[in-house]
Amino acid sequence: MDTLDMEIQAAAKKRTRAEEAFRRADEELRDLLVRGRAEGKGPSHMAKLTGFTREWVAKIAPQSKS
Repeated sequence: MDTLDMEIQAAAKKRTRAEEAFRRADEELRDLLVRGRAEGKGPSHMAKLTGFTREWVAKIAPQSKS
């Protein structure tokens, strides 16, 4: 195995770790958005907090049916 092969393997491992970290952070954010909606926070308010669009937040955390 030459140096380039080792660099490719290291980069692939780094990417896998980054992807796993992204998934965990995304799941945490989605859970918090759902919790925020359940506690009466609106999608516009949470969009301002996150930097995502109101539509994206509303899609992830629709208004709960009462």
